[in-house]
Amino acid sequence: MTAKIIDGKLIAADLRARVADEVARVKRDHGLTPGLAVVLVGNDPASEVYVRNKHKQTQAAGMASFEHVLPADVAQADLLALVAKLNADPAVHGILVQLPLPKGLDTETIIASIDPAKDVDGLHPHNAGRLAGGLPALSPCTPLGCIILTKSVHSSLEGMDAIVIGRSNLVGRPLVQLLLNENATVTIAHSRSRNLPELCRRADLVYAAVGKAEMVRGDWLKPGATVIDVGITRLPAADGKTRLVGDVAFDEAMKVAGAVTPVPGGVGQMTVACLLVNTLRAACAIEGLPAPGM
Repeated sequence: MTAKIIDGKLIAADLRARVADEVARVKRDHGLTPGLAVVLVGNDPASEVYVRNKHKQTQAAGMASFEHVLPADVAQADLLALVAKLNADPAVHGILVQLPLPKGLDTETIIASIDPAKDVDGLHPHNAGRLAGGLPALSPCTPLGCIILTKSVHSSLEGMDAIVIGRSNLVGRPLVQLLLNENATVTIAHSRSRNLPELCRRADLVYAAVGKAEMVRGDWLKPGATVIDVGITRLPAADGKTRLVGDVAFDEAMKVAGAVTPVPGGVGQMTVACLLVNTLRAACAIEGLPAPGM
């Protein structure tokens, strides 16, 4: 048995194209240009690459892109002042403060200062609470991408057994809420969970989001399961270079599962595409327009 590879690159490209079509429509019909502001603090190389990618894709979708780069030693009061300025700017419909922040800055305070209506990362307590209550909310981008990838395999997740390995506020916890909204039966597992392989073997849907390279082995999986690998780790390669791997032992999973996301080329492709979706949704909500059909 060889599993289907879920092509995140192709699915993300299709989603970005649909966002661009919707952006063109709201521009034409309502004179609205959705705007995304990204704040980068410090010079973390991975964050810099990610922010450049966001800027490029935001512009490609026809949106306005605003970048703010601050030094790593910026005072928290100055960062809060910038967020307040963006909250009040009518041209900005989405605000994203790139994480992780340098030491000395209180991440929770910064996130809580963002206008919930512009919180396109979906991390503000207001949005997290609404999501937990089953109410409409801006959802974190990576979990949203996981749901879209899963639905490329299963048109409905209703009644399916799902396991989410990892309980972070960025991925694990919101992903559980999104799966519940899809009427899946959800188990959330973590570092303290007992008999994790046995828990996984019961699941039709497996979401690995712990950041531990190739932790989920092929014999952990139920035959035919759909596996969404959120993790990404850089390991030494035989040629002296490095290779990227996920939280799932990919080659083993391919022999057991029904469908698997690769690393790279899976979930990571979806995160920025879903950021564009959230920005468009936020813009329409703020301007009192009907929600886009995304």
